[in-house]
Amino acid sequence: MRIACVIPARGGSTRFPNKPLADICGKPMVQWVWEHCSEVTLFERILVATDSDEIASSVKKFGGEFILTPKCETATERLYQVSCSVEADIYVMVNGDEPMILGKDIVKCIPDELPSDGFYVSNLMTKFKDPVQVVDPTNLKVVTNKNGECLFISRSPIPFPKGSMDFEYNKFVGVAAYSKKALDFYHNTEKGEIEIIEENDSFRFIENGIKCIYINADCSSISVDTPKDLDAVSKVLGRNSV
Repeated sequence: MRIACVIPARGGSTRFPNKPLADICGKPMVQWVWEHCSEVTLFERILVATDSDEIASSVKKFGGEFILTPKCETATERLYQVSCSVEADIYVMVNGDEPMILGKDIVKCIPDELPSDGFYVSNLMTKFKDPVQVVDPTNLKVVTNKNGECLFISRSPIPFPKGSMDFEYNKFVGVAAYSKKALDFYHNTEKGEIEIIEENDSFRFIENGIKCIYINADCSSISVDTPKDLDAVSKVLGRNSV
């Protein structure tokens, strides 16, 4: 299979402008993501998909490849735009705000082969290590069935522990894999009510009865949504680089 890696890196965030360029131990965050993606030998190409000339310039400076993808509402739509000009069987998306995800974890979302119908979509998750993070609305919680098919995703702590507290909560990780057919479906299908409410791309498939596999990567992940997250990531990566 031909596999391309795409790193969505939006510059126009209202909560954290130019977030991909935030400094982490002397390097922009997007460079950390790029370097971890570069650990994966299966990738034919690694591209940063961005709406920002400033981010594109930074990527060029550290030797990466970029593609300009303006006017995208979501990261998956940015991936779709890349798929229109870059041919591949599988497109792996590693969000530009996931600087701690390693290559050995990224590959876990890649199938051994495409299903016979050519339709594939998967995402990574991991177990919460800290119970306090479960109630933090910046962390997405994932519930799957026994086959790993996603049932629901929310910023609320789901499932609610009414009958039992014997449950390990799953945390959304910003790494996913799509076939071209899945990306075409995403682009050509309108947002559903739940996707609009929860603002998560997986619902484009879930609300239409299409299975979306979530794989437990058992990895360390801090998605950088706020300067507070940036401080936490900087401490971890700073210790690891000593």
